[in-house]
Amino acid sequence: MARPLRIEYARAVYHVTSGGNARKKIFADNQDRENFIASLSAVVKRYNWLCHAYCLMDNYYHLMIETPDANLSIGMR
Repeated sequence: MARPLRIEYARAVYHVTSGGNARKKIFADNQDRENFIASLSAVVKRYNWLCHAYCLMDNYYHLMIETPDANLSIGMR
């Protein structure tokens, strides 16, 4: 079953989350977390996002992202 379409508009704030299958780890160590943050920083800069908060756990992450340009989907790729 496909997920519902994302509603995107300028200045929207999104709670983005993702986790490992069967609650398995997605970050093996702190280096993995640093790489994730570096990638996130590049996406935030490239797509003009505002990252208000993030939480990285072993098996999931949460982001609070604001999209001034209504472009969440393209940045999530």
